[in-house]
Amino acid sequence: MRNSESTRRAFAAAVGTVAVGALAGCTGSGNEGTTTEGESGGESTDTATDTPTDAPTSESGGGEASFDGWFDDVSNYDGVVDETGTSDVTVTVGASGNNGNYAFAPAAVRVDSGTTVVWEWTGEGGSHNVAADDGSFESEMVGESGHTFEHTFEEAGTYKYICTPHKAMGMKGAVVVE
Repeated sequence: MRNSESTRRAFAAAVGTVAVGALAGCTGSGNEGTTTEGESGGESTDTATDTPTDAPTSESGGGEASFDGWFDDVSNYDGVVDETGTSDVTVTVGASGNNGNYAFAPAAVRVDSGTTVVWEWTGEGGSHNVAADDGSFESEMVGESGHTFEHTFEEAGTYKYICTPHKAMGMKGAVVVE
């Protein structure tokens, strides 16, 4: 009986070591970046009051924001794309990333206060939505190419957002407003 007890303990220790190693490998992020430019028609507009999810941790003058692990499982996150000085910015919904068309591109964008961000659907990856992590804005669920949703960011802060059905796959984004 003593021999089977030590075999069970050795097995449990081995499984625990493998599990920890597997989890450690799941926290990295890839570098498949895609950016899209273009015009959009703005079919829906959100006019809700902006409430940032948390203040960005950045140096004044456009330093990198800290997202506290928000992008750890987002394969196409490759830093914050600086779009300050632009009044309208387009983010692609259903871009290539996260093992399919389950990404926003760019994943993170920096804008000035008063900038309108327009999300434009590719029609790839099924139906998607754009939903603020704090509930301050949300689009409808759409799968068709060319659909747009827009939101004007009036207050400084970091606004994290997701595609509700694909959040677990890494379909997350952020807008850093200065």
